[in-house]
Amino acid sequence: MQTLKGVRHLVTSATVKQAVSDLIVPVPWGEMRGKVWGPDHGRPVLCLHGWADNCGSFNTLVPLLPKALQWTRFSIIGHSMGGNIAGLFSALYPEMVDAVVLLDSYGFLPTDPKELPKVMRQGIEDLIKFEKKKEDKKERVYTYEKAFERLLAANPALSEQSVHILLERGLTQVEGGVVFSRDFRINLKNIVRISMEQSLEMQSRIQARLLVLLADEGFDKIFAEPDQKKFTSTLLQGYRDRNGVVVTVPGDHHVHLNCPETVAPFISDFLQTRDPSRSSSDAEGTQTAKL
Repeated sequence: MQTLKGVRHLVTSATVKQAVSDLIVPVPWGEMRGKVWGPDHGRPVLCLHGWADNCGSFNTLVPLLPKALQWTRFSIIGHSMGGNIAGLFSALYPEMVDAVVLLDSYGFLPTDPKELPKVMRQGIEDLIKFEKKKEDKKERVYTYEKAFERLLAANPALSEQSVHILLERGLTQVEGGVVFSRDFRINLKNIVRISMEQSLEMQSRIQARLLVLLADEGFDKIFAEPDQKKFTSTLLQGYRDRNGVVVTVPGDHHVHLNCPETVAPFISDFLQTRDPSRSSSDAEGTQTAKL
């Protein structure tokens, strides 16, 4: 991949024996920010966080993963929505991805074709309403304690430590207190949808090795309706048919953040296992991983 112009690295700490820096990528609408763990010369592994989280979602997991994982191609670890992006990217660019870890995610989130017009229309109309209200509505300012209470109330499965971790990047200091830094438009209906048929077609194009880690109190419990179980079981069977590994662990949707030691061994073993389909020449070109 080409080097991105204007990308900045800001060294923030060197905790748990790993160099950590902030990553800032300028884009037409502002900046995309993330974190970089590991050496600059390492092979990149992209960690994609969930819908309303931030990259702090991986703060507790990454330090438990080996610092010298052997890969020859791009790998992705995706949680929740990040897992859906991982599935889609791996299908569209199969030659670029050699391993995918889905954390409480099915890689795709199919929508009934009959519901698509309704969902898309609601998403568009909600966005218009939001933009109109935003013009007159002042940004709400919180004390840190009140912001903590709000995030915990909205995500009761998070541990108190996990809430503090997400708030490190999820708040911006302003006069009189703090404001949430995320774009609240993410709370609106997502109009980017695909059907089950399209999901299975995309899934069939993935060439990467796959590990699916589901939490028994996470999406597996949320998607409990018969129609939902049908699409989740179909997707999971699709991964198994392609020699993917599907494991259910005790925990909730944020198990990787709340209890990283539960999932870290599975991820470490999976990522350090050599792909038998790769040639010996590839094995000679291994590099230290950068997450």
